[in-house]
Amino acid sequence: MQAEPAAREVDALLLLSFGGPERPEDVMPFLENVTRGRGVPPERLAEVAQHYLHFGGVSPINALNLDIIKAIEAEFGSRGIDLPVYFGNRNWHPLVEATVEGMRADGVRSALVFPTSAWGGYSGCLQYQEDITRARAAVADAPELVKLRQYFDHPLFVEAFADAIRAAVAELPQDKRDSARLVFTAHSVPVSADIASGPPDEQRLYSRQVAEAARLCAAATGFDAYDLVWQSRSGPPQVPWLDPDIVDHLDALADQGVDSVVVCPVGFVSDHLEVIWDLDNEAKERAAELGMAFARAATPGPDPRFARMVADLVQEYLTAAAPARLSDITGLGCTVDGAPCVVGCCALPPRRPAVAPAAAEL
Repeated sequence: MQAEPAAREVDALLLLSFGGPERPEDVMPFLENVTRGRGVPPERLAEVAQHYLHFGGVSPINALNLDIIKAIEAEFGSRGIDLPVYFGNRNWHPLVEATVEGMRADGVRSALVFPTSAWGGYSGCLQYQEDITRARAAVADAPELVKLRQYFDHPLFVEAFADAIRAAVAELPQDKRDSARLVFTAHSVPVSADIASGPPDEQRLYSRQVAEAARLCAAATGFDAYDLVWQSRSGPPQVPWLDPDIVDHLDALADQGVDSVVVCPVGFVSDHLEVIWDLDNEAKERAAELGMAFARAATPGPDPRFARMVADLVQEYLTAAAPARLSDITGLGCTVDGAPCVVGCCALPPRRPAVAPAAAEL
């Protein structure tokens, strides 16, 4: 008889995210943290700062993450999971190094790490591994930190997006709903970064995962036809990034006679600055100029199923259970405890362009 998997024990959960400014005077120091060592000219930082200042100098990302943490704590309580939940960021307070130091002071010896990115690739996965390594190196006798797996095809993740798509369709005028075009968006990355993502003998893990998530969400909502486009690119025009851009795609759809769209930001966990700037401002305004009805699906972070998914991932790790996944495509998921998918997976991030992202809150 095959032995049951051994139970695992941890002391805490760390939610690890990108970070964002919480007042106008934080904006430039935050952007300097994001772009440190990349030779970004001050005038470019000042340009990007205006995106934040348009919203009072406050990114919603920290508040959104704190809401997610409250929901996780409530879900843990309902399941009898006795784990405190900590919060750390890569680029702004609470910085992950300080959080890990506090965890050690609290007696935490081992913790799971939930990243606010569902994806593989450098920015979506390996950079979070680097954050973990850097934080542990900065803290003497730091706790062990194990990153939870990628969750782009978790059933609850897909279900939350599917219901958000249905709700967005219902926001359209009655006579536009049946003809609405479903358009998925995710954060663009340099083509070279996408090619480098995945095991050494494969390519484009990130874009393939996004495409699979879009397929799953479209199937769950009954859309036979849909588009996958990108947003939030930054960098000189001579550097190829994943395209088309969402705004350019709206122009193309208008040329085809499409008069209503539902945009689903499948690449994002929460309605942080990139979502509200790129979609709720730029894309929505362009759709209005084109005479196109526009509705945007909500992100899953506030949905109760998101906290349930986090708790599922924790229990999956603790019990060594088989991962809950909707995709049957091999080679698209990470299930190795706290390590990249395979040796060398996404191990060589491309040289990053010397520009500031508009708000790379992955």
